[in-house]
Order: sequence, then structure tokens, then C-alpha cells
Amino acid sequence: MVGSIATLVVMAPLVAVMIPLRGHLSIATTGLVLVVPVVIGVVVGGFPAGVFGVLAGFLVYDLVFIPPYLRLSVGANENWVVLVVYVAVMLLVARVVARLETARTEAHQHEEAIRRLFELTDLLIEDRPLSEILELIVSTVHEAFELRSVALLLPVDAKLDVVASAGEPLADAELRRVAPEPGIPASLGNSVPSRREQAQTVALTATGRPIGLLHIWGADLSRHDQDLLHTFANHMALALERAQLREQALRTELLEEVDRLQRALVSAVSHDLRTPLATIKASASTLRSAHAEVTRPDREELLELIDNQTDRLDRLVTNLLDLSRVQAGALELRNQPIAVDDLVTDAIRGLGSRADVSDITTAVDDDLPLVDVDHLLIGQVLANLLDNAIRHAPPHTPVTVSAQRRDDGLVQLTVEDKGPGVARAERTNVFRMFNRSGTTGGTGVGLSIAKAFVEAHGQEIWVEDGPTGGARFCFTMPPARITAVVA
Repeated sequence: MVGSIATLVVMAPLVAVMIPLRGHLSIATTGLVLVVPVVIGVVVGGFPAGVFGVLAGFLVYDLVFIPPYLRLSVGANENWVVLVVYVAVMLLVARVVARLETARTEAHQHEEAIRRLFELTDLLIEDRPLSEILELIVSTVHEAFELRSVALLLPVDAKLDVVASAGEPLADAELRRVAPEPGIPASLGNSVPSRREQAQTVALTATGRPIGLLHIWGADLSRHDQDLLHTFANHMALALERAQLREQALRTELLEEVDRLQRALVSAVSHDLRTPLATIKASASTLRSAHAEVTRPDREELLELIDNQTDRLDRLVTNLLDLSRVQAGALELRNQPIAVDDLVTDAIRGLGSRADVSDITTAVDDDLPLVDVDHLLIGQVLANLLDNAIRHAPPHTPVTVSAQRRDDGLVQLTVEDKGPGVARAERTNVFRMFNRSGTTGGTGVGLSIAKAFVEAHGQEIWVEDGPTGGARFCFTMPPARITAVVA
């Protein structure tokens, strides 16, 4: 209809211009001019509009430009030949132009389809969370096919459920229609819902396995769009399968890590609890035994052994409690200005009889500023580093605690021992939870707690080689900002 109107609209002014000049125009020239509205009609409305243009041109040609005017008779016989040739040529032209236009339209559709597929593929191959992929699928289909509504259904708790939608909100009746009960097969293909808008359900399958269903409303799709929709569905199914497999792999990895931590915790705690408990039990039983001949020096040694192992148990329990606080996210900082000397003294005193104080030397600069830290947490950091150094250092070798101010204003505290040191390949793992490197035992919790407490202050902790061998554990602390009070 639109093409026929376009033909008449173009033909009318052309005829109006040629009527005053028809006495000077040849029949061939008039026929050539009347080709224009036929071609425009074909471009706008296709071959049927071209046929209409040919018939209209035939009548105008005969009635207006071939004498006698306004009569169907054509006078000379050669004029019939001209009209027949005009009709035949115009029909051929209309057919050729219609096919060219159809080919151009199909090429444009294919180009647009390829562009959409490339865009969709680029979006789906990105490493996105599953929730983003679900929203991307429904929004892409909704925009690409200009649909009223789109719903994506995936298995949730042994039944199909709508996990993402786009377009107009779905009514409860529509949701019940597209989400069948378990055991009831879904109807694929076209259906007619209550609003008399055509609907369609497309199955999403990947590697022969059903992934879900894609339900669309307002779908009056051509054969080409149907093929494109199914191609989209294949891409979407593959993207969904990959995202599901990735999440499943992450969950499996997380469960394996939790299992590893649990096994490491049980192994570490059982080992480190068994030794001091056995020592305490044996020492206490010996002291209580009426038949044991315990001299005074032996008695003092057993009491000291009980005291040392009790301190060891206390430190183990403290580290495990600190670990639970870190994992629960219940770690709160209570920063206060404190002198570095006081931190070092409190940490050494907190070691109890576990450490031989004579083996610990300090080298703290006198001009250090106060540091703004939670002194309980940083004291625990320093105590854990000292305990680690004492366990790894050879007997009767010094452990040095030093502190100095760096060029960037931070205060650096260092714990250095004369032990075997830490290999470069292990310097990252040494702060991992339940890392049990070396041969001196330990749960491996102390250094991970130290790292967590230091990083909670926004600072850093690391290990390096000592200048004369052994290991140097270093961490930084921020200086306190003292505001002067003016009376």
C-alpha cells in the first residue's frame, strides 16, 4: 500500500510537468521518465507495488501521451508495440529491483545478526559473575528482538524458577504458566497467552544437557529472527554452563581450603596440645608420687618445666582465640599513643618463663616518637615474633629487638635471630595460616596472627635475611600525632 502511494506521489508531478511539453516529447522519452515512479514504488513497497506502478504508467502513457488523448485507442499500430514493450520492460525492471532490494535487506539483516552475535559473544566470554550473566541474557534478548517481556528460568531447588526478567513485569498467571511443576514437561514453541500476544519458549541446552528455559512475550518473529534467537540460545546456554561450572569450581576450591584448614588445625592443635599436656602430667605425677625420690634441684626443674609448658599452652590458646576473632571479622582497634620501649618491655615480660631474657637484646633509638597503635594487638605481634625467633634460634644465641624511624616517618620494629633463616621461596608462605615450616614444630598460627594484626593497622610486615645470617622479621607502625593544648 505504501509503495503504491509512493508511486502515485512521484508520478503525479512528473506527468504534470510533461503535459505542457508532450507535443515536443517523443514516445520513448516519456516511457523513460515513467520508469522513475515504478522503481521508487518497488524500493518502497516491493514487487506488488512495482506491478501497480506498471499498470498506472500504462494507463497514463496511453491516455495522456499517445494521441488521441484521454482515449484507450492508440492510433497507429506501432504505439501498441511501444506500450507492450513498456509493460514488459517495466515488469522486468520491477522484478530485478525487487530482488536487489530483497537481497540488500537480507544482507543487512545478516550483518546485523552477525554484529549482535559478536557483541553477545564478547559480553558472555568475559569473566562475569553468574548474576550479571543472567541479567545480560534477558536484557540482550529483550533489546535485540524488541519484545514485551523476557523471562529466564533455571533449576532452583529441584524445580524451574524465574531467575531474571526484562521488560514489562510478569503477572502471577504468566509466571505460573511458564514455570511448570516438577515432573511436568514444559511446552516448547509458540502459544497464545491471555493478552493475545504471541509467546514462545526456547530450550537452553549445552553439550546435550538441559540448562534452562527462555520465555518471551510479544514475539512476532520472522524465520530469520527465529534462527537468530536459537543461535542466541546456544551461546547463552554455553555461557550459563561455563558460569555454573566456574562457581562450582570456586565452591569446591573453597570447601577444599576449609577442609585443609580444618585438618591442619586439628593436626596442629592435637600435636601442640599433646606435648605440653604430657609434660605437665608427667611432672605433676612425679611431684605427687609418694614413692618418687625427688631432690630439691629436681623439684625446681619439674616446677619450671610445668611453668614453661603452661605458658606454651596459654600462648597456643591465645593465638587460636585471636584467629577466631580475625576470621569472624570482630577485630576492633583501640589505638592510643604509646612508647616503643614500653611495647618491647611488655612483650618480653609477656613471654614469661618461656624465654630466657638474657638471650634477648634490645636496640631502640632514644629519639623515637610515640606510636599510634592498639598496644595489646601490637604487643601480641611482637610476642609472636619473639616466640618464633626463640624456637628457631640455636640455644644461647641472642635474639635482637631493634626499632628506628624510617625516612618516610614510620617506625620500623625488627626481630632478628641467628637461626637458619627463611628461604626466599618460603617468605610468602611463612605468614600463611597453619604453615609449619622448619623442624621446631608450632601451629603456624602465630605469624599469620601477626600479619593480620599489623595489616589491620594499615601497615606491612615482611621477613628478610639478617646481616650476619638468620631471619629478620620487620613491621612498621605509624607515629602518633600529638596535638598541643593551648590554655
